[in-house]
Amino acid sequence: MSVHRVHVFVSHSWAHSEHYERIHGWLFGKAWRFGQAGVVFKDYSVPKDDPIHNAPNALALKAAIYRRIARCHVVVIPTGMYATRSKWIQQEIAGAKQYSKPILAVNPWGQIRKASVVQAAATEVVGWKRDRVVNGVWNLYCRG
Repeated sequence: MSVHRVHVFVSHSWAHSEHYERIHGWLFGKAWRFGQAGVVFKDYSVPKDDPIHNAPNALALKAAIYRRIARCHVVVIPTGMYATRSKWIQQEIAGAKQYSKPILAVNPWGQIRKASVVQAAATEVVGWKRDRVVNGVWNLYCRG
């Protein structure tokens, strides 16, 4: 049996961190199994309670975020409408594209309107269910 360590960057708006917190709990709360493979998802995100402190300006912050994205296997982005207005989520999409990282778009439960910028950039789109998100990350990791 092999154990895969899958590095995941979960994008989010700190003002709307409930989506991040839910996805974080689903992915990083336990070890997973897919057939004979054991899987541990490792968090490469920038959560509100652990921001990047050494970035003196926006350019340095962008570089620090891009370094995290470069080291991950999959970028996960909720499709909440706040993503359309967030310059940092737009930067994270650009970073994922720059480093050829697949993007898993997650449609929050009950959300009627979705950020088209996220859906357009997505490699795959899934619904707001734990198993769909976990399987989506695993599938994108396996494709890479």
